Amino acid sequence: MTVAKINLLGLDYQAMQDFFKTLGEKSYRAEQMLKAIHFHGVRDIEKLTTFSKPLREKMAAIADIRPPDVAFESTAPDGTHKWVIRLSDGNCIETVFIPETKRGTLCVSSQVGCVLNCDFCSTGKQGFSRNLDAAEIIGQVWVAARALSRENGYHDHAITNIVMMGMGEPLLNFDNVISSMNIMLDDFCYGLSKRRVTLSTAGVVPKMLELREKSDVALAVSLHAPNDELRDILVPINKKYPLKELMRVCRDYFKDEKRRYVTMEYVMLAGVNDQPIHAKQLIALLRDIPAKVNLIPFNPFPETIYKRSDMDTIDRFRLTLMDAGINCLTRKTRGEEIDAACGQLVGEVQDRTQRVARLAKKNQRRADPRQKEA
Repeated sequence: MTVAKINLLGLDYQAMQDFFKTLGEKSYRAEQMLKAIHFHGVRDIEKLTTFSKPLREKMAAIADIRPPDVAFESTAPDGTHKWVIRLSDGNCIETVFIPETKRGTLCVSSQVGCVLNCDFCSTGKQGFSRNLDAAEIIGQVWVAARALSRENGYHDHAITNIVMMGMGEPLLNFDNVISSMNIMLDDFCYGLSKRRVTLSTAGVVPKMLELREKSDVALAVSLHAPNDELRDILVPINKKYPLKELMRVCRDYFKDEKRRYVTMEYVMLAGVNDQPIHAKQLIALLRDIPAKVNLIPFNPFPETIYKRSDMDTIDRFRLTLMDAGINCLTRKTRGEEIDAACGQLVGEVQDRTQRVARLAKKNQRRADPRQKEA
């Protein structure tokens, strides 16, 4: 039986130190290796000329550097760039880069599909296959950083921000996500500050508490509804961790850092959660929470029952929140032409939940009412 080699791409500083200790090497080798992989883009152990040949041979016997393969990529008219990344098992995930005047944000996936099945999200409708390992998560950053290098028309540090807002619920893949974010923050790798790496969660309360203890990255919460009745429908995990529990964690999340706040993501769905009563409920919900609100125009996808709120409605909603003293902005939709906008990432998911098949049957029954429930 062949033992799989260690993919050095997915090792953070502590794990890399441990790796070199098993080879009888000094800990400083970890710094050299991380810089070679993530700063210089080395993918061949034989190219590590600062390491002796005997050491390279020992490393190559048990390890390699395996970035993921790019199956497809496209660029929208606004410069938004999407990579479809094919994994070794045939699944595909999607990664998106959004360029702006003073920053560039990379949206990274943490799972193949998503187990949470939020009602307005295309990713959730694709079902769920598995968690990504750390190499597959940080590999997206590696691929994007190489593609956006100076040779391709960008400066060396095109990626200034990373958001764990791609496919999947990051906190349900906790250990791999933590290791990957450690690499994003490491000065020997990508050197991003804690305020420029953001993890977005639908509200996995116990893991939010653990995250606060193990990482100090920025936090975003996919809120999308101001009351439990509506949120139970839009974000089903609310049935397990209702708003009272979620808001308790958000209230204290940055209690020792008075200038930091939780970002509340709120997708605007026409006639569903965008009415004046919803704005008033949201104001009451966030009254003593250190938070800002991002209003996200809904990005449609096939088979969805939802529609985007018109801009007048979104503007009125935003002004109502701002008049109540809540910091609120409307997120500009980017990459919609290439299905790279928020909630549109789908990839290719080998769905072990059978969600796609069940949804197809449901839609078939809607189309032909003569069919009975299976």
